[in-house]
Amino acid sequence: MPQLSMHSPLGGLTLSEDDGAIVALDWGWGRDQDETPLLRAVRDRLDAYFDGAADPFDDLPLAPYGTAYQQKVWQALRAIPVGQTRTYRDIARTAGGSPRSVGQANSVNPIPILIPCHRVVAALGLGGYSGDGGLADKQFLLGLEGAAVPSLV
Repeated sequence: MPQLSMHSPLGGLTLSEDDGAIVALDWGWGRDQDETPLLRAVRDRLDAYFDGAADPFDDLPLAPYGTAYQQKVWQALRAIPVGQTRTYRDIARTAGGSPRSVGQANSVNPIPILIPCHRVVAALGLGGYSGDGGLADKQFLLGLEGAAVPSLV
């Protein structure tokens, strides 16, 4: 599986591709580096995003591995506009399940940032985030996008 790592304000990130689609974005530096045109294009778009570009990810081929329910949640996350947030309850209304099941699907999102689980917040506060830097990463990403950043509750 081709992988390409990059530097970011959040530290090292590693993109993985399978069958012409992005299947993972992992925190940290990958061991194997195998550039492909898609991985280079996504890296460049992430660089632009971290430099303040709007949302350069709408048309990317993403193929996260997950259950049918997780796929439904992740699709709902992709519909959240840049600079906006939704609550876990809002996503549960769209995708089904409960706020807790949405949180569980978010916690195993294999393509964070590109599938913007950071845009989902708790009803009264920031909620959680599975990024390497935890809630500080979530606050950074929301701030980068110009979203109102809830307090750390």
